Amino acid sequence: MNTEITAQQLRDMKLHGMAEQYQAILGLPLHQHPQAHQLIAQLAQAELLRRTENRTTVFLKLSKLRYAAMMEEIAWDKDRNLNKESLLMLADCAYLRRAENVLITGATGSGKSFLACALGHQACIMGHKTLYLNMNRFTEKLMLSKLDGTFNKLLNQLEKVQLLILDDFGLSPLDQNTRLALLQILEDRYGRKATLVASQLPVAQWHDFIGDPTLADAILDRLLPSAHRFELKGDSMRRKSKAKN
Repeated sequence: MNTEITAQQLRDMKLHGMAEQYQAILGLPLHQHPQAHQLIAQLAQAELLRRTENRTTVFLKLSKLRYAAMMEEIAWDKDRNLNKESLLMLADCAYLRRAENVLITGATGSGKSFLACALGHQACIMGHKTLYLNMNRFTEKLMLSKLDGTFNKLLNQLEKVQLLILDDFGLSPLDQNTRLALLQILEDRYGRKATLVASQLPVAQWHDFIGDPTLADAILDRLLPSAHRFELKGDSMRRKSKAKN
């Protein structure tokens, strides 16, 4: 049996994880080579690991996350009003399969965006397509799609994302087109996909911020029920970081 030909055949079939593991095993002393069933198991595991890593890399790149944040990096300061147990319940991403939303509120510098990106990063690791947009970017994409006739295409793209992160909600007023588009997007996702919204405004002020009472009722009716809420408090994390430096 020509082992080099076998390794090349694996690469030709794009089984690169298997090919690497196979060559690693060939480099071992003969008495350390696994039995046939062990060899198959090791090759399959190596290929699965390689594909998982590649998928995660692609999902992270496409997510456009603002910060390269991870769950392990979150500061569990009790003064921040951030319950560790409540947040760790989201780590397995079962909430995405249940299409449950996440709402994060807090003052400037409280760590809303970092927390949102950490959850987005975790979603990518767990194999869920994620997209991060701040509201300015979101509004810009909507406006451009209206101008070039790709609005329906944009809606379809957003509908396929398993976790949509909308950051900086409440910083700039919403015009009527944005309100209607936001309602359409949330309607498409309701009960099927999860949406994460981060805002400086307390949830109680969102209705007034949206402006149009009828649309505000409809938008919040698709966001609030069964949502996981995190109301961050305490001093600015940015100021704390600068003080340490």
